[in-house]
Amino acid sequence: MQDIPALQGIDVVLYARKLSAAKNEPGQLIPYQTSLSFDPQRDSDNTVTKSGSVATTSSLETDLEVEFVNNWSKIADQLWDSLFDQEKMEFWIVYRKRKNKDNKYFAFYMRGTVTEDSNDNDPDDVSSRDTTITVDYGPVRGWTALDAEQEAQLAYIFRGVGAIEGEPKNDGTDGNGQAYVKTTDTGTGVEADDAPSDKKPAAGGNA
Repeated sequence: MQDIPALQGIDVVLYARKLSAAKNEPGQLIPYQTSLSFDPQRDSDNTVTKSGSVATTSSLETDLEVEFVNNWSKIADQLWDSLFDQEKMEFWIVYRKRKNKDNKYFAFYMRGTVTEDSNDNDPDDVSSRDTTITVDYGPVRGWTALDAEQEAQLAYIFRGVGAIEGEPKNDGTDGNGQAYVKTTDTGTGVEADDAPSDKKPAAGGNA
């Protein structure tokens, strides 16, 4: 049986960019992340009838929150722009240790705006920010290639984080992304050449 690696928090990171910059800029890693909270949920309720209980669920809601050491990177300033100017942004959560057979990385894609940005400035500690995003689209699962220089990527249904050449098509083919297909490739965490074969071992071979 293949070993299933446990995920470490350090390997789950957040990237972002302004939605309006999708044609010109790649997504940016938010520097110095210390915590990332991702909480998709549906409220449920039961109505008791004479024939039994009827369960109902609400639409999907997602809480997204990132804490990081305060800095003056471009993307850190753009998080403030989103809060002050109500600018919509794109966000990607990338799992750096989970790959599919094409060596792309598992990720979630979302759109939303920053609704709270708490800034702590204790005299005996580094300045830190706690940013809350209200998600109004997503999350959408997919796969993306990680750029060694920026570690940036992802999608709409599914769009890569890299700058888009030509007109965006919103169908998963206009960037370096790949749609998530749970019946064909769930991601193994290994390089494509090392992926286990579906064939049974020959007689005398090791299972």
